[in-house]
Amino acid sequence: MGRKVLVTGGTGYIGSHTVVELQAVGFEVIIIDDLSNSTAEVVDNIEKISGIRPVFEEFNLLDSDKLTAFFGKYPDIEAIIHFAAFKAVGESVEKPLYYYRNNLVSLMNILDCMSKYKIPNLVFSSSCTVYGQPDVLPVTENTPKKDAESPYGNTKAISEEILRDTVKVTPDLNVIALRYFNPIGAHPTALIGELPRGVPNNLVPFITQTAAGIRQQLSVFGDDYNTPDGSCVRDYINVVDLAKAHVIAINRLINNTNTDRYEFFNVGTGYGASVLEVVKTFEQATGLKLNYKIVARRPGDVEKIFADTKIANTVLGWNAETSLFDTLLSAWNWEKRIRNIS
Repeated sequence: MGRKVLVTGGTGYIGSHTVVELQAVGFEVIIIDDLSNSTAEVVDNIEKISGIRPVFEEFNLLDSDKLTAFFGKYPDIEAIIHFAAFKAVGESVEKPLYYYRNNLVSLMNILDCMSKYKIPNLVFSSSCTVYGQPDVLPVTENTPKKDAESPYGNTKAISEEILRDTVKVTPDLNVIALRYFNPIGAHPTALIGELPRGVPNNLVPFITQTAAGIRQQLSVFGDDYNTPDGSCVRDYINVVDLAKAHVIAINRLINNTNTDRYEFFNVGTGYGASVLEVVKTFEQATGLKLNYKIVARRPGDVEKIFADTKIANTVLGWNAETSLFDTLLSAWNWEKRIRNIS
């Protein structure tokens, strides 16, 4: 049997793609997810892709009794990838306590159990939102952190502080935080992808749902930013490329090749694409015309941000490989499959 890795939030968007990549290189994966933003069918589709069915346990990480019982059942877990968190920027502005409670307490519960059951390795799902609106681009790992633009972003910044402080006093704990930029796209099989519940909070699902006729119109939030075309600029990273970074990080921890016990890396493409550029590239990739309109700016949005990925490229040996064109096409193929569009 392969080495056991727990993936919290493993039926979610990035989590499910990471489970597939972990299984592809021989890890035995156990998933915890409360299905608050995913479905159990994802486990079936992971099995269809990889030929291996991961163990799946459904509960919320805020339930410390269930979490403690879980680790008692699986005492030989060697590493954890912690994805499980609420992630909608706009919703976090409206419901800050909901986000702070869920995202911070779940992490602390995980760390308590890691200490109790002597689990040494954690990869944390962080975010470029920890940088706030940076003064200088591209963003390096040494870019000074500014106040987060949203409670969601702040939960990631506080989580990193919790991890850094815990590592200092826990000699056998090793952590890698991966600061993602904007994950988009779907698995090439179109069996897993991004499927938000209700109204999407991220750009690409809104684009694909508009193209599929689920949404009448795509709203572009602002055209008066200080960017080449006035719309927000982001670093859009293919979700499979991102998933592979987690596999490299897990191997780095398990094989003890990490140079510090707390490390953090930017995971992006190094290229900033505007919202309107993404819209145009989607139209080119699919041959479709999108119905969109410019609307007012959205609270909590950063104007522009993209990564300097040199450290991830050199230290981890990881690179983003998939083009924006191909990534958007994969997102459309996923949308077509789930909507039965030929």
